[in-house]
Amino acid sequence: MRRASFLALALFGIALFGFPAAAFGQAPSADSQTLQALLTEVRALRQDLRISLARVQSAQILLSRLQIQQAAVTRASEHLDDSRSKLAEVQVVQKSETAELKHFQDALIVADSPEQQKEVQDSINRVQGDLDASASVEQQRQTTEIDAEQQLRTEQAKLDALETQLDDLVKKVGEPSEQPGPAPH
Repeated sequence: MRRASFLALALFGIALFGFPAAAFGQAPSADSQTLQALLTEVRALRQDLRISLARVQSAQILLSRLQIQQAAVTRASEHLDDSRSKLAEVQVVQKSETAELKHFQDALIVADSPEQQKEVQDSINRVQGDLDASASVEQQRQTTEIDAEQQLRTEQAKLDALETQLDDLVKKVGEPSEQPGPAPH
């Protein structure tokens, strides 16, 4: 009776699974090697995915920093333009005051009366004071312009460094990962 039930079980195993029931718990070695190769490849793909995600995150952070730095360069450039404009205004005023001073100095030479000479001399003194004040303002504006130029150079250098980093990152995107996985099967 036991033989019959064992035989029935063996036949049932062969009919159902295509292999004897006695070999049910054993895996062929070829399947084991295939599973191991697949597991290794999945792990390599997971590592590649981690590296790619890290690069994408780095690129996003770098792009944000790049946008912020471009805004800083724009602000510095606008500040420089404003400084140059204000300096040019002062220089125009100085030219006008210099011409006015020359006019009054010429008028002093041809002045007839002492009252007229005093009036012209007072005008000369006023214009000379304005010219001195303009010279002081010009010097301040030149200092501001120099500072603005330096700030623009500094901000531009930072932007250039970020652009270089972004270029390097773009090059790395096309490269294989640092830890290459096994060759595909």
